[in-house]
Amino acid sequence: MEISKETTCLDCYLESFEKSLSFQNYKPTTLNNYRCLLRRFGRLLDAEGITPSALTPDLAVELGQRLPATPKSQVKIPNLARLFVTHLIEIGVATRPPLTPAQADRAELLGNFEIYLVRQRGLSPRTIYHVLRFADRFLDYRFGENLLDLPALNVKDIVAFMEYLLTRKRPFRDKTPATHLRSFFQYLFAQGLTTTNLSLCVPRVHRSWGARLPRYLSPEEVEAVVTSVRGNPRRGTRDYAMLLLMARLGLHAPEIIAIQLDDIDWRAGELMVRGKGQQHDRLPIPPDVGEAISEYLREDRSSATTRTLFVTHRAPNRPFKDSQVINAILKEAFAATGVKPPTPYVGSHVLRHSLATNMVRAGASLEEIGDLLRHRSRATKMIYAKLDTEGLRSIAQPWPVAEAAR
Repeated sequence: MEISKETTCLDCYLESFEKSLSFQNYKPTTLNNYRCLLRRFGRLLDAEGITPSALTPDLAVELGQRLPATPKSQVKIPNLARLFVTHLIEIGVATRPPLTPAQADRAELLGNFEIYLVRQRGLSPRTIYHVLRFADRFLDYRFGENLLDLPALNVKDIVAFMEYLLTRKRPFRDKTPATHLRSFFQYLFAQGLTTTNLSLCVPRVHRSWGARLPRYLSPEEVEAVVTSVRGNPRRGTRDYAMLLLMARLGLHAPEIIAIQLDDIDWRAGELMVRGKGQQHDRLPIPPDVGEAISEYLREDRSSATTRTLFVTHRAPNRPFKDSQVINAILKEAFAATGVKPPTPYVGSHVLRHSLATNMVRAGASLEEIGDLLRHRSRATKMIYAKLDTEGLRSIAQPWPVAEAAR
């Protein structure tokens, strides 16, 4: 990478920026790379006559896109420029651009909607994030950068947005946005922001509950998928521990990324699981799971700023924003092993379903499966009864061959 002795308008702020990143576990080599890239960015500012105090996040991204990235650089200059402007705002050099009336109107609406979801609905942070995300996407699709005109919303707007979503690249689970949008329109009607209850107009996805069999992998396929991630030299121990928790204990992906260091009782060999609806359960830790977590803590986990067990591999080693990282890990594992996923959409539930299905076929009762998977309803675990081939064969009536011949 080119190195120039020429000073730029950003040089006096680079030290404080690097110091803030070093506190977040950024490596010295990464900081040196950032310094070289930011000095290139500074020379562009000097050429354009733009002072650091005039920078905004959007302007920084626009300018950063003019600089070509070097082949060896893993960071995108626009992203680094945005991060640097955020630092300038924090230390008082630059100012955060004021919201436009339309942006302020939307922020107020979504802020009040979030309070409603927390206080009135009691939803989990993960669900609230997705509900707000689809509400914001709908408002952006319908109004763009213009002021909101909620009373003008109608059925055509909703149907057009759903059709727009379904044009995305497959596979796409079209039941999720419909559910989240229905919550948003119910809120608008309850608050008197729309004249009609538009939630009744959101197209419903027809799928009879329990009509589809659980999708699962064989025990051999599960072991192949889980073991394959262990060979990754950078994050193999972390990914292996995460997948093993799903394969052995049937945890949901959000439950895995929510585990805290204090949730593990090493003396008792138990793990507290933070489940849906603020439900906390204790499960025994199998020996191989305990060894995998212990190896990850000893060799890979380096964060000193959070008590969350599983964190990002790159600095600043934060907790994951959502559980999509586990789906990505599984997708890579399927590709590496050649195991064909049972569904086009590779989701973490496949390991949970595989555990339950293989337990049924090994002779476990539905009550035992329900206790392990922490099902609150008996109806939930009954879907696995359809996979108990031997049990179903024992109660099947003989085919009336003689009567059929008549």
